[in-house]
Parts: sequence; structure tokens; C-alpha cells
Amino acid sequence: MKRYLVLGSAFAALSAGAAIAQQPAPRMVSQPAPQNQAGTPALPTTQKLFADYIAANKMPGIVGVIGQGDAPAAVIADGKLGDEPGAAATDANSLWRVYSMTKPITAMAAMILIEEGKIKLDQPISDFIPAFKYMKVQVSPDSMTALPATHAITVRQLLTHTAGLGYTIITKGPLLKAYEDAGITPFTADVKSEAQMRLKRPATLEAFANKVATLPLIAEPGTRWSYSIGLDVMGRVIEVASKMPFDRFLQTRIFKPLKMNSTYFTVPQSEVRRLATGYAIVGDNRVPLDPAATSVYLQKPSFPYGGAGLVMSAADYDRFLHMLQNGGTLDGKRILKPATVQLAMSNLLPLGVVYPGSVSATGGTTNAQGFGAGGSVTLYDTPGGPGKGTYSWGGAAGTIAWVDPANKVRATIMVNYLPSDKYPVRAEATKTVYADLAPVLVKR
Repeated sequence: MKRYLVLGSAFAALSAGAAIAQQPAPRMVSQPAPQNQAGTPALPTTQKLFADYIAANKMPGIVGVIGQGDAPAAVIADGKLGDEPGAAATDANSLWRVYSMTKPITAMAAMILIEEGKIKLDQPISDFIPAFKYMKVQVSPDSMTALPATHAITVRQLLTHTAGLGYTIITKGPLLKAYEDAGITPFTADVKSEAQMRLKRPATLEAFANKVATLPLIAEPGTRWSYSIGLDVMGRVIEVASKMPFDRFLQTRIFKPLKMNSTYFTVPQSEVRRLATGYAIVGDNRVPLDPAATSVYLQKPSFPYGGAGLVMSAADYDRFLHMLQNGGTLDGKRILKPATVQLAMSNLLPLGVVYPGSVSATGGTTNAQGFGAGGSVTLYDTPGGPGKGTYSWGGAAGTIAWVDPANKVRATIMVNYLPSDKYPVRAEATKTVYADLAPVLVKR
């Protein structure tokens, strides 16, 4: 799933200003003997892949947490959190910008409410956000002329990017300008660009959702897959249906029971030592985009972004995936029923809609896929790779995570640089993980 959150003007400005960064990125020595906890079988091929990347100075650091079954996960950590002098070595508890890997978490929060009957999968979202009752659809991408939509946007469509909503990272023409002018920028890049975006961005999730509803759709709801702000709008549906602020709902119903204690919309100052620096790779140079010590993630966001807002550790994301792998329960805490998890990780696309395949900054595989609640779903077994039903997504800064229920395999890979596809970490790590685990996987 490819397409990086170019983060609008931030990355463009960085590229234009690359002349100030003519010095090659400093070479760092690979960390000796990356750690691998007992439990999940050793992963020597994956460990070598990570070590080679660090030895070649392609990134400051990388972490993988890989689990098979209910054995303790393997942790492969190499390199450091940044190029800064004294930067800490990476480990399972290092903090990373996961950007769009926030989307599956928001989607599973919605599934909790679907399970409880407070939301229905095919319910119009205007039942929760009345501003969406009368939407219009663009006549063409090069015009703001719009006609009334003939179908209502539903919860299913928000979860699967089929609502007809846009996204500044892919929308073009006059609608892109309208999104930017309205402040429909639910993400955080760096301190400088954030100050500019806040001048126009709505100050609350409610105001954001209502503003989105004033803009035309790019397609009739339920007719086309297009990456979107659907999971950000879903955050508002969740808080209306639950009668609880969206971020508090996540904390109460997912993070706290799963002991995801290193998951933040705002990183506490006390934890900045664990935060990776975010980079942009411009030519052969690695340029700090969001230095950890002054990170924009130390500031409270305008509102909690359900599509791209979280900073978290690989260990925490592994706990989320482990819960899904186990059918909704982890360490005796049930988040969802098995049938709900199965539904969420099935192909939920509206009839006749096809997921067109991977987009560059969001992870996943290139074999045939459908789309579930907030993430892609493989439709067939991949020989020597992910099994049918593997649920996956990734983030703009190169992260990726997947859970493969058929093989009881899950993996979280953390790096932080743009563009996310500068190096083929995702594809290579997927291959090495399955190669390493091949001896213990069920032959099908």
C-alpha cells in the first residue's frame, strides 16, 4: 500500500532546501549482537537484513518485533534513534511515528462499538454527524462543480476508504486547494509546518468532521476505493456513539486493557529520550525533519487524529496485533469477540469495488488483496509468505505491521524516514521473516 504522507509543504520545503545539507549523513557503527528474546524462534536472516541496513548507513536505527503463536515475541533491534551525539540504541520500547498504522487501531475501536450495537456497519454516518446528510459529488477532478450524492456515506465506507472522501496526499486540482484552505490536514509533520497548518485546521474533532462535510466527494459513496481521511472522520463517529472523547475511548477500551503503556498522541517530555528522530532522505543525504528533542509530537495536536496521529513502541503495536491474532483476547483481557475480529479482518469492500493494490507508504503485499476495517486483507495464501486473511497496513515514515491468523504470525517493523519506499525494507523483511519461521509454520 504505497503512497507517502508527503506531509504537504513540509517535505516539499525540505527538498527545496536540501542545499543546506550537502554533508553526507554521518556513518554509524552497527550495534553489536542485536537482541532476540527467547520464545519465538531465532530470526537470523531478518537480523542480518537489519544489520546490513545499519552497516550501510541507510537509516539510523530499526526495530522489529515478531511473534509466532503465544510464545514471547522476538525483538531485533539495531542502530540508534538518531544521528545526534548520544542518541540511545533502539529497542522494543523506542517510540516511533506510526502515522497511518493508527488507522487499524481506530478501525478496531469502531468494531468494538459495532459489536455492542452502538454502531451498525452499514449505518449512515449522518446518524452521528448530521452535517453529512446531504453530500455532493464532484463532476470532474478539475472542477468544483458538484451534484447531489445519491447514496449516504456509511460506516463500512469510512472503514474501507470507499466513502468518496479525499486526502491531501492524493487529491489533486481545485479540491486539493479546498482541503488545504479548509485545514483538512489531520496529521503532524514538524514544528514549522504544524504552525502553518494550525492557522486553518479546525480546533476540534467535531469541527473537523463538520468542515469535511461541506466539501464535495471525489466519487459516489460505495463505488470506488480511494485512500482517504475516512478513519479521521470515524474518530468523530466513535466519540458520538460512545459518548466519550475519541482519545479517551482508545485509552479506556484498547490501550489500558492491553497494557499499551507507550502509545501517545502527545509524547510526554519525560519520554523524549525514547523517541526516534524523523528524517527525510534527500538525494544521498539524511536530513532531520523532526528532531526528537524538539519534536512536534511533544505538543498536543489540534485533536486526536484517527488516521495518522499516534507515536508508539514496537512492543505496544505487537500487543495490539497479538490481540487480533488471538481472536480479540490477550492475557485474559477481551477487547473483541472472535467473530468480530474475523469480520474486521475480512474483505469488507462494497459489492463491485476492488482494492487496486499497494500504495507506497502504507505497507502490505502486492498479491491479491481486499480491504477490511482499516487495513488490507490478503485473499489467497502466498507461497512461502503471508497466509490468506493476513491483515496489514503501514505508515508514511516506513513502518509496517501485519498479523497472519492462518500461520499465527505477526510482525511490526519500525523505522522513521521519508520517503517510506526509499529502501525496500517492507518487502525484504516480509520475505526474511517467513524464511526464518518456515520450519515452524503449518504446511498448507
